[in-house]
Amino acid sequence: MKSWTLFASATALVALLAGGCSTLDERQREWIFQPSDRSWGNSEAMSQGMDDVWIDFKSPLTGEPARLHGLWLGGAPESPDTPVLLYLHGARYNVAGSAPRMRRMHELGFAVLAIDYRGFGKSSKGLPSEDSAREDAYAAWTWLAAKHPQQPRYIFGHSLGGAIGIDLASRVNDESGTIVESTFTSIADVVGSFKWGWLPFSPFITQRFEAISKVKDIGAPLLVVHGAADSLINPTLGRKLYDAATVPKLFVLVEGGSHHNTNSIGQAQYRAALSQLFRMKEPPTEMAAGAETAAATAPPALPDITSHRQARLSGQAI
Repeated sequence: MKSWTLFASATALVALLAGGCSTLDERQREWIFQPSDRSWGNSEAMSQGMDDVWIDFKSPLTGEPARLHGLWLGGAPESPDTPVLLYLHGARYNVAGSAPRMRRMHELGFAVLAIDYRGFGKSSKGLPSEDSAREDAYAAWTWLAAKHPQQPRYIFGHSLGGAIGIDLASRVNDESGTIVESTFTSIADVVGSFKWGWLPFSPFITQRFEAISKVKDIGAPLLVVHGAADSLINPTLGRKLYDAATVPKLFVLVEGGSHHNTNSIGQAQYRAALSQLFRMKEPPTEMAAGAETAAATAPPALPDITSHRQARLSGQAI
């Protein structure tokens, strides 16, 4: 993850020395995504028993056939009340690297589909971009909706996957809710939080991931979770993203949570938040000590989101 810290200085250097815009764009895509077929530590072992999923589609971006590899955890939903989750991972590691977080979300009551973007793991080869990743997320969502049309479906994104998830939620209107963890407002804001962030990098950023401008267009409740000790993505960016949302929403700050372990040590807070915002389970008697939870609305039943959906832009094509 040190590559993220180097992004700011590297961007400036490339902006000054690169021979053209295409080179600058490619370098940013490499630094932001860090595509790999590797998993995090020994996390691949935790993917044992999960089912392989293959999603084929024609890319509107390239005009070529594309294939995504994913992992499914949960089996066939037992009832129309069983929620299904599309899991969008962050940079650097393949989908098997997310197996521990997938299992924790499964323990919270979700059947989980996690995918690799093109350029990662066993998915189609190529250097990913913001545009290709948003296509991949949309293709996976379409597949999930076709396979499980009766189940409530949720979007989950970690880190970079959170920005991709916000984009997806802003363009679909059949999600029951969106959950983002350790996520930012924009790449420009992330770069601005680094040591060299005071330098004028923003004009040179081609992969912008402007989640802050898209979050206002989502039409279902939003849960934003962040670790108080996240040294990679400052918690203030997660809070700023939360503040910009206009739907029923909840912000959970996990004390001691880093960029990588917030999902683990904040499990009790997750469970309470899911109950409060999405009415999934009975909440525990209290939130974990030291947690900060802020709710814009906390009605006694899941709020009517029709008005939010009607106010959104209708364009669904990518």
